[in-house]
Amino acid sequence: MTRRARALFAAAAVATLALAGCAATEDDAAEPTASASAEAATPEADLEGVPDIVAVVNGDEIGIDEFRTAYETRLQSAALSASSTGEEVDQDALKTETADLLVNNRLLTQAASDAGIEATDADVDDVLQGVADQAGLEDVAAVIDAFAEQGVDEDQVRQDAAAQFQIDGLIAEEAVIEEPTEAELQAQYDALVEQAEAAESGSEIPAFEDVRDQLEEQTITQQQNAATQQLIDDLRADAEITVNL
Repeated sequence: MTRRARALFAAAAVATLALAGCAATEDDAAEPTASASAEAATPEADLEGVPDIVAVVNGDEIGIDEFRTAYETRLQSAALSASSTGEEVDQDALKTETADLLVNNRLLTQAASDAGIEATDADVDDVLQGVADQAGLEDVAAVIDAFAEQGVDEDQVRQDAAAQFQIDGLIAEEAVIEEPTEAELQAQYDALVEQAEAAESGSEIPAFEDVRDQLEEQTITQQQNAATQQLIDDLRADAEITVNL
């Protein structure tokens, strides 16, 4: 799993969010977690009127089951964010956003298949091990078990991991990523220092050497995101898409 594409697994970070409450140890069990708080605050998913076929992308259907999994996970995340502001989740808007993300994901996997990018069993295991590492789980089997507790069976988990591998491969081929120079990273650091000093927050400003790698990662991620969005825009321009919401 590449460092530049870790959040698209299971369509719009569904996997990462679903595993958020699975990484706690037994020692943490007595402490309230963000996942538990989100579960408590999450409203019931309003899927009334959502059709069995939510969208069709170049003849490929996105069904209600796939939509429900993505939507319920996004609803939990949105509810957690809304609880900090006292606002209610706009479920109609969230359903539209979820459908768009699933369409984008399907376009990317279709393009990857057209480019001959397919995942082997070993590739799938590599992706799942990456999820395990991020979630603090021991191995692939632990990831499978964690998803089973969320109601997602192993076949679906492996299908989503294969799709993630395809997307990673496609973007690696299509995106032009330039490693930032030391001068560029130093300039970014200097700008951040100026902002922090102007804000007069009183927080200690770390040395450049301590944040250099983070700045480099952020720069690469920004390029990656821009390239991914451009690829999605291009794919959408040539696609036949019907969303039935």
